Amino acid sequence: MTDSMWGYLATAGHQTGTDLTGFTVEATNGSIGKVDKHSDEVSAAYIVVDTGMWIFGKHVLLPAGTIQAIDVAERKIYVARDKDEIKNAPEFDKDKHTGDSGYHEQVEVYYGAERP
Repeated sequence: MTDSMWGYLATAGHQTGTDLTGFTVEATNGSIGKVDKHSDEVSAAYIVVDTGMWIFGKHVLLPAGTIQAIDVAERKIYVARDKDEIKNAPEFDKDKHTGDSGYHEQVEVYYGAERP
């Protein structure tokens, strides 16, 4: 896995230990859901977004490297991906994919290894 995809951008405003659960996630073209789960694990940081009714309750994993900014006061996370790209991402199943390096590699290939 590419460490840069799985680490927060220095300019994103992430503070280790901040609970991001419940934050609204904003794609480049609108809101996509709320953070259901997140990990600050070094070289494996991510958020899991519950897309709710937008795409029928699908959960998607977004590597921390896709996050452009975190607004703690507004409880919003801005990601450098659009709704369609997120909608078509590999679905996240917490029972199958938590800690699954093969799934993480699939997600990394889907989003591309370069930072936004």
